[in-house]
Amino acid sequence: MAELIQHDPVLFAVLAGFVLDLIIGDPHSWYHPVQLIGLVIMGCEKMYRRIFRSHERTAGVFCACTVLAVSVFIPWLLLRLLYQLNFWAGFALESWWCGRLLAARSLNDETMNVYRAVQTGDLEKARRAVSMVVGRDTERLDMSGVIRAAVETTAENASDGETAPLFYMMMFGAVGGFAYKAVNTMDSMIGYKNERYIHFGTFAARLDDVLNFLPARFSGILMCMAAGLLRMDGKNAWRIFIRDKKKHDSPNSAHTEAAMAGALDVQLAGDAWYFGRLHKKPYLGDPVRPVVPEDIRRANRLMTVSSVLALLLLAALRIAVGTLV
Repeated sequence: MAELIQHDPVLFAVLAGFVLDLIIGDPHSWYHPVQLIGLVIMGCEKMYRRIFRSHERTAGVFCACTVLAVSVFIPWLLLRLLYQLNFWAGFALESWWCGRLLAARSLNDETMNVYRAVQTGDLEKARRAVSMVVGRDTERLDMSGVIRAAVETTAENASDGETAPLFYMMMFGAVGGFAYKAVNTMDSMIGYKNERYIHFGTFAARLDDVLNFLPARFSGILMCMAAGLLRMDGKNAWRIFIRDKKKHDSPNSAHTEAAMAGALDVQLAGDAWYFGRLHKKPYLGDPVRPVVPEDIRRANRLMTVSSVLALLLLAALRIAVGTLV
């Protein structure tokens, strides 16, 4: 076994990280790498806005490039040094980072908090719980809206939090995961189309679109497959996925949400409030039935199974490519 790990440490680090994420998740008492990336983003934004002043697009390009370079170089350097000192120490750190860059367990835990709050019937408690996992305004949501928001964030993060990091880590190890997370975090922090970021965040948002192009589509397909394996409405998942996967301003966001809506036989998305402004969005799926609290648990099962499928298929692809070169 030791020889196999030394032959392809990246493969086994990703496998170990996947298991670590399922077991440990994201303990709130431990500092998360994405928090450090967030600090770098804030520092770079402040610096480049001061340097370029009125040239916001240029400032945004320099900010994104700097954040990406720092987020890749530091993990690469630390891993390189540690692997040279002791292979197993380097492997342990890479495995640990791979686990920290995945989000299945933490997403499940947070959305199950929403599920338990919804079960109490306390709308304000449910709104507070779902506000921890979504970026939209939650004070206007009714109970059905809370449930839909939890299901939608599970669908979206099946790609952003699982499939996409796995995709890049299987190619480049933990360093690839850091590169993806840097871009994805920039998109979530400065990629908004509001007055502050409409110009400054354009480059980061487009970069996120590029990196998510393949993983989003791959994740949508995997979710349709997972629906069949879980004996949900797999046929409808494929139908809605094919029909509604492009019904979003973003070229990537609707793929997993459409598959999720079809698998659960519910309607997702629609208009939502962000920072006090109403954003008009098309619906995904058909209202075959209303959403119910149990849909949060079903969504988590779909996300977990599609993540396992992604891990197995990407691992098999890496092994196959390795045998050919």
